[in-house]
Amino acid sequence: MVREVNRQFIEKVEHFQVIGQASNGLDGIAQIRKHQPDLVFMDIFMPEQDGITSLRKIRELDLPVDVITVTAANDMETVRQVLHLGVFDYIMKPFSFERVQGTLENYLRFKQQTQTERELTQGELDQLFHYRGGHNDEKQPDTLQLEQNLPKGFNRATLDKVVQFLQSVDGASAEEVATGIGIARVTARRYLDYLEKQGAITMDVHYGGIGRPINYYFSK
Repeated sequence: MVREVNRQFIEKVEHFQVIGQASNGLDGIAQIRKHQPDLVFMDIFMPEQDGITSLRKIRELDLPVDVITVTAANDMETVRQVLHLGVFDYIMKPFSFERVQGTLENYLRFKQQTQTERELTQGELDQLFHYRGGHNDEKQPDTLQLEQNLPKGFNRATLDKVVQFLQSVDGASAEEVATGIGIARVTARRYLDYLEKQGAITMDVHYGGIGRPINYYFSK
């Protein structure tokens, strides 16, 4: 199901087409060798052979492919290992279509720039590394607009995950957010209330036939 969602996101972006899929790292390497793609979307958490091992194998085999990691892993050790292995970008789950679109458009520009055989100027190299870093001119997540000093007990990474989850769905309750990113419902409610007060998200009360009304939160 997750692979299918990723495929739909990728193929909504002009010039991109999925030519192979794999459910584990071992099959992933085999698919790369068979299809010889330009780019691979790879999770870190995979059965049989994880993403870190698969990335190392890609480098050992000198396979001419670029990699974007799409994963829930957010610990610094994993991030450090992935960056050392030369990925083009690191997208953290949950993510929005706009985040995928932005990095794919950057990748397309990067590929177009690297097709040249001529010598490059420093300015052109700077532009290449700008794309290589996965940066773009899109509006950044709403959390970057929030005050820098968060309330006591708040974590910036968790706040970002809450925002990213709401960007990926059409409204969600505190319970749904909690389940979606793996935190307690009461914690999700605290972050959602904070984001609403800051004007980063909106809230609507849904009244059902039975029981208490439920607050639903929406990304702006």
